[in-house]
Amino acid sequence: MITFLTILVALAMLATVGVLFAGILGMAGGKANPKTANWLMRWRIIFQFIAVALFAILLLLLKS
Repeated sequence: MITFLTILVALAMLATVGVLFAGILGMAGGKANPKTANWLMRWRIIFQFIAVALFAILLLLLKS
């Protein structure tokens, strides 16, 4: 169970970083669509929440 949660945390963190870089690269290109930028920001926040929640669960399991 702990190994599975560790993998899920890592995947959520990678997804967060991937969406973050997609947004940064889109804005750096100069032709960023505001709707796409908002969509990417929303997904970054969702992935970030999932990563933090899973990490908290993992820490609770490791503590017991």
